[in-house]
Amino acid sequence: MNNVSYHKAIDLLHQVSTNNGFLASAENTSNYQRVWARDGVICGLAALASADEKLIATFKTTLETLANHQYEIGTIPSNVLLSDEKNEVSYGGLAGRVDAITWFVIGICQFAYHQKQPEFVSKYQTHIEKALQLLNAWEFNNKHLVYVPLSGNWADEYITDGYVLYDQLLRIWALKSYNHFVNLASISKKIEAITAQVETNFLPNSEGEKYHERAYQEIHFQDYLPCSFSPSGYKTQFDAFANALAVLLEVGTRETRMKILNHTSKVAAETKLGLVPAFWPPVFPEDEHWNLLKNNCKYEFRNFPYEFHNGGSWPMVNGFVGLAFLNANQKEHALNVLEKINSANAVADFSFYENFNTNTQDPNGVAFCAWSAGASVLLEQSLHQNFKLLF
Repeated sequence: MNNVSYHKAIDLLHQVSTNNGFLASAENTSNYQRVWARDGVICGLAALASADEKLIATFKTTLETLANHQYEIGTIPSNVLLSDEKNEVSYGGLAGRVDAITWFVIGICQFAYHQKQPEFVSKYQTHIEKALQLLNAWEFNNKHLVYVPLSGNWADEYITDGYVLYDQLLRIWALKSYNHFVNLASISKKIEAITAQVETNFLPNSEGEKYHERAYQEIHFQDYLPCSFSPSGYKTQFDAFANALAVLLEVGTRETRMKILNHTSKVAAETKLGLVPAFWPPVFPEDEHWNLLKNNCKYEFRNFPYEFHNGGSWPMVNGFVGLAFLNANQKEHALNVLEKINSANAVADFSFYENFNTNTQDPNGVAFCAWSAGASVLLEQSLHQNFKLLF
C-alpha cells in the first residue's frame, strides 16, 4: 500500500468537502467549484471505500443537494452552485447530461447499501422513480436503449452520440442498484431487456434484431465493444470506461470480457504513462469525424489528439479499469493500474491533474481534480480492504 499517495488523495477529498457536497476541484477554476452529479458520486463511492465518516457525510450531502434541485420532469442537475453571492443550477451545457440521472440513482443506492440505511432509498424513492421514468421517455422508440445527444454525458466534447454504450451500462447499474432494495419483477425484466439489446447491438455475431442492421454488418468488430451507434452508423473507438463497466456488470460471455481486458492491457502497455486512454485511438484532422469533434466545444477547443477525451489518459477512468481487472481476479493487473494512477496523481507534487497527454505525458486540464483522487482511494480500498461496490 502506498500510504503517501492514499493519504494525499484523502486530504484532497477533504479539501473539496463543503456543506453542500463534494466540489469537482480544489482549484478555483471555471465551473469546477460546484457540486457535480457524476464527479460527486464517484468521489462519494471513494468516501464509502475509505470509511472516513466526514467524507461519507459529505457524500450524503452531495446526494441531498442533487435531489433538492431535481427538475420537475425528473432531470438531475449536471452541477449546482450554492454560494453567498448566487445560486445556479445547470442541467447541461450544449446538451443535457443523461448520465447525471444514472449516477444519482447509483449514488443513493450505494450509500444506502454500504451504510445499511435502506430508509435512505425510501426517502428518495419518488426522486428515483421520476428519474427512471424520464430515462424510459428518452428511449423515444420504446426499444430499451436510451438515445443520448452529442455532448450528453461525461465525454461532453467528444464524438459519441445516439446509443452510447457507457450510458446504457450506467442505466443497467442504476436499475440493478435500485432493484436490490425494491426487488420488483418489472425492473428485473427491464434490466434483462436492456442487457439483451446491448449484447445484440454491440457484440459481434449476436442473435436478435438489430437497431441498424446495415450499419452493424458494415463494421469490423474488435476485441471490445464499440463506443456508440446512431442512425448515421457506428463509432468504433475503444471506450475504456464503458468497457470496464461491461466487465463489472458481466455483460456478454466470459470470453468476451477476457478479450476486453486483454485489449485494455495491450493498449495501456503501448503508452508511456501505462494508463489506458479514455478513448482510443485518437481522432486526427484527416479522419471522418474530425469536424464533429472540432465543433463540439462551448468555449475553447481542448480535444487535440492524445488529449482530454480524444486519447487523453484520465486517472478517474483508470480507477474503474482497475476495478474491472479486480472483478476478473486479475489482481496483479489491478495493482499495476493503481501504481500508474498514483504516479500520475503525484506529478507536480501531487497536483492530481484531470488528465494527461498520452503521447507527451504532459498534464492537462484542472489540477487538484477530486475524482482523480477518488480513483486512487476506490481502487486502493478495493484491493487492500476488500471493499466492494453493489453491482
